[in-house]
Amino acid sequence: MTSDETGRGEWSVPQELLDALQYAFGNIRGRGLFAKGVFLEGRFVPSSTARQLCSAKLFVHEEAHVLARFSNFAGSPRLADTSPLARPHGFALKLTVPHEPELDVVSHSFDGFPSRTAAEFRNLLVAMGLSPQHLPSPTAFERYLHTHPTAQEFFANQRPPPESYATLTYHGVNAFKMTNAGGEQRHVRYRFVPRAGECNLTPEAATAKGRHYLSKELRNRLRASPIEFDWLVQIAESGDPIEDPSIRWPRDRNLELLGTVTLTQISQKQSELDRKTLFMPANLPDGICAADPMLPIRNAAYPLSYRRRQ
Repeated sequence: MTSDETGRGEWSVPQELLDALQYAFGNIRGRGLFAKGVFLEGRFVPSSTARQLCSAKLFVHEEAHVLARFSNFAGSPRLADTSPLARPHGFALKLTVPHEPELDVVSHSFDGFPSRTAAEFRNLLVAMGLSPQHLPSPTAFERYLHTHPTAQEFFANQRPPPESYATLTYHGVNAFKMTNAGGEQRHVRYRFVPRAGECNLTPEAATAKGRHYLSKELRNRLRASPIEFDWLVQIAESGDPIEDPSIRWPRDRNLELLGTVTLTQISQKQSELDRKTLFMPANLPDGICAADPMLPIRNAAYPLSYRRRQ
């Protein structure tokens, strides 16, 4: 039963969402999702187009400091990088310029979300928690997927393990409204496209990889050169579903370049950063505001998870 059905309303969903994450993955003290990850540092240089789309000061400065985190999907810090539950992979960024509010961005390597609402996502997690591997089919999770085709597509159509965190395209599935200096407004979704190109492993190559190959690969890659992503926005047109992250916008929608993210080093003190760093998807500067009703609920759930891991 969802929170809506109990009559308690959406206010109870953030706590229920966190409880469901713990139930599904059992990671009491860690992050509820994307528990295994690695922090990097670098910079963001905005494009001239960004200044035309949005009045946020982030896009006026010559560059911003970036703290980024690549991660694996499930709420287990010991999950093998080649596990199906490692995908989609996550890419979160905290962008900072002097004397201005931070901008946090949360994205993952699948164009879409398995659920239409946060309450629906909670029910999906509960079904996962009710379906340990030893149970016969059909499990609660399998029954849920049978009646929720969007969730079924999300889990069935993940790409093979990547060569690198740096060879994946990452999608921000929630919509935001950007306002420029002239008051023009556009609804957008974020996208990060790797300058190195997309590259996934063959089944044979994936089998040969170790449990923690992705963080090791990053270190080797950075010895040769920085990691670069083009930060794009997909711009909605009339009729596109702004409030439903489970539905992709059409592929022919215009893409505009906000700038380039360049990651230059692995951060020091990974454990400390993992405990202290909170990426808030609705942590927004002037010029950007949340357009998807899921964002305030996510923003309320993240601090609850943060307090549990202190």
